[in-house]
Amino acid sequence: MNEKIVFYALLVILSTWGATVLGAAAVFFVKEINRRLMSGMFGFASGVMLAASFWSLLLPSIAMSTELGWPPWFPPLCGFFAGGIFLWCIDKILPHLHLGEHHTPEGFPANWRRSLLLLFALTIHKIPEGLAIGIAFGAVFAGMESASLMGAVSLMIGLSIQSIPESAAVVLPLRTGGLSRFRCFLCGQFLGAVGTIAAGIGALTVTLVQVILPFALPFAAGAMFYVIIEELIPTSHQSENSDAGTIGAIIGFAIMMTLDIALG
Repeated sequence: MNEKIVFYALLVILSTWGATVLGAAAVFFVKEINRRLMSGMFGFASGVMLAASFWSLLLPSIAMSTELGWPPWFPPLCGFFAGGIFLWCIDKILPHLHLGEHHTPEGFPANWRRSLLLLFALTIHKIPEGLAIGIAFGAVFAGMESASLMGAVSLMIGLSIQSIPESAAVVLPLRTGGLSRFRCFLCGQFLGAVGTIAAGIGALTVTLVQVILPFALPFAAGAMFYVIIEELIPTSHQSENSDAGTIGAIIGFAIMMTLDIALG
């Protein structure tokens, strides 16, 4: 079992970090930002995360709640609210600048460069994604009957797929903000590391404290919902590009739903 844990830990690192870095590499090949394509990318990311929140996180939480003798609605409700509040607190504390046009910095006042404020906004994206993957694998390592290895793998695949266009879409604005291509790429490395660390924290926590599993899965779902509603959907529907964002969301949702049903 220890060898399997090491293997899947390496797999998670390669997926969460590698996909983010792969998307960030677009900064070396793309000179101008196609706003319609960017809207589609953000829409795609929101669709994947919405589907993952339900099929990979909330549904298993309901099954685990019943398995552990909890009312099936109680842990999902508490965890979901806690995850949303957690991201709301980070959003209010961490200085950052939302993507898109005509935004003012949020969080604690800080006289930082626009590129750094954007980077911290992107960091907020990666925390719930990493937590979701780590918690899903942690549930498998903990031996929960309702936790499916293939379900965790499908979640990892889905979030990794969406990380590629999402990373490209969030790193390219750093280039227009004045950073060199190499520094933009390094920012992608940083974001990949954030997601990987969050995955490790999620997996370790639920492996050591199994009783929180029914609460931890919806916690990640609530955190992802906050990012989706606060950042991804508004950014994907800016100006005349709303149709691209909508179509991207439908495609992302359909792909993640298919992966989870077929593998999970």
